Amino acid sequence: MVGYKKHKNLTQLDFAIAGGLSGFITRSLCQPLDVLKIRFQLQVEPISNKSHSKYYSVIQAVNVIFHEEGIKAFWKGHVPAQWLSVTYGTVQFWSFEVLSKKAQHYYNSSNAPVVNFCCGSIAGCTATLVSFPFDVIRTRLVAQSEQRKLYKGVWHSFQDMVTKEGFPVLFRGLLVTIGQVGPHSGIQFMCYKVFDDICKRVIGSDSTSFSSSLVAGSLAGLCAKTCIYPFDLAKKRLQIQGFENARTVFGKHFRCSGLTDCLVKIYQNEGVLGFFKGLCPSLIKASLTTALHFSTYEMVCRFLVSLK
Repeated sequence: MVGYKKHKNLTQLDFAIAGGLSGFITRSLCQPLDVLKIRFQLQVEPISNKSHSKYYSVIQAVNVIFHEEGIKAFWKGHVPAQWLSVTYGTVQFWSFEVLSKKAQHYYNSSNAPVVNFCCGSIAGCTATLVSFPFDVIRTRLVAQSEQRKLYKGVWHSFQDMVTKEGFPVLFRGLLVTIGQVGPHSGIQFMCYKVFDDICKRVIGSDSTSFSSSLVAGSLAGLCAKTCIYPFDLAKKRLQIQGFENARTVFGKHFRCSGLTDCLVKIYQNEGVLGFFKGLCPSLIKASLTTALHFSTYEMVCRFLVSLK
């Protein structure tokens, strides 16, 4: 049901509600994968059991985090992450539906993939701009060690960061994120529509089912994440600059002065594979979260239609 033509009975408020609920449900179930991804992304040492790396595989990382920090560590930063997901989901799906409604007056079906890409890109950038401070706070809370905590919670981290580093810190890494989210969100929506159409043809149905939405969302998430992953890693490295004191137990410090410097130093110190640290848990997370994000959005929209 993603796309204006299938939502003629729904209002803009319905789109926002469905997007927010899909973000909330998805984040609740997938937060541990996000914690694993961020821990791998912020590790400077090679991801190998032959080096002195703290984390070198998904299973090993799970065991280390569990034994050192407890089960709650897998939901570290969950509150700002929920604010991030709900805000992002609300704005993203609402923007996409509004934009696709406007666009349907100017394009034919042969141009649909391009239009879906453009509408998805703009929707993703808009949602990122609105929700970005929650992403920075979430990253800081996930990155800190339980043995050396600087922040007690969301509000304390917000106050401390703004007081010590200034308000712009809440948007540190925004440009690289916009550069990443634009194509990522565009590819997501474009691929989702393509795979959803394929699934419907395979099962011989004109409507999107929960299972077809899961499959289409999962494949769309894999395609989108693989394309933009190096920029996602660079964003996380930029967000923890000035935060070294809370990461003394995680290995080497990584210092950079901007996106270009960040990418150059990653290549010089960690090689090409350094750009893909954490890719495995990230792809698992991307396939699950995108599948859940789209399928729950579809089901909530269907439920709202049934109430009309």
